[in-house]
Amino acid sequence: MVDPAGRNSFTMHSRVYRSRKAGSGAVLNALVADSICGMLKLGTPGGVARLEMTFLSAHPWEIAAPAALIAALAAVAAWLLLRKRPTAEELERARRQLLSQSGRIVDGMLLDVCEVEAADGRTLTMLLFSYRIGGVDYECSQEITHMSGVVDAAQVRAGFPCSVRYQPGHPQNSIVVAEEWSGLRAGLPAQHEYQYPEPADLSHLRPGRG
Repeated sequence: MVDPAGRNSFTMHSRVYRSRKAGSGAVLNALVADSICGMLKLGTPGGVARLEMTFLSAHPWEIAAPAALIAALAAVAAWLLLRKRPTAEELERARRQLLSQSGRIVDGMLLDVCEVEAADGRTLTMLLFSYRIGGVDYECSQEITHMSGVVDAAQVRAGFPCSVRYQPGHPQNSIVVAEEWSGLRAGLPAQHEYQYPEPADLSHLRPGRG
């Protein structure tokens, strides 16, 4: 645009660039680069002012890569929202399987079998037990609601010894029974009866005494 003062001017990004006339024609000796639109150039070839715009071409992969990334993120987010979450019973079964395969065994004691009401209204059968590791006593519980085929809650006796499997590094994570393993014992260990020896005959050491 040419203003009455005889100056060539144009506006770009809220900035005004001007150049004064030099000699017989106005020449703008500046190149203004724009990262989006390209490059604007103003010159007077043949004595006629002309505004040129050069566009920078983008490669197809530069456009496809962000689109693919956004699509992948959207797919992952949809999978996390719509996937089937494991139930509490499935999580407990997975915990039993892990401990039965890799847990360490220690001697414990059965404390009690009781029923408690869960937050969702279900009635859970809990097996209470205790054990000692490294001088520390632990009292834990295990749900046996759906393990009637493995353990009979009516046959569990408080005060009976048992074997406990616990997770190394997390000894509070422990079980007494699992589908593939059981730490319950049929009864108390047998006590061997002590046989007193026959009294020795010492009559020969006491002559004259019958």
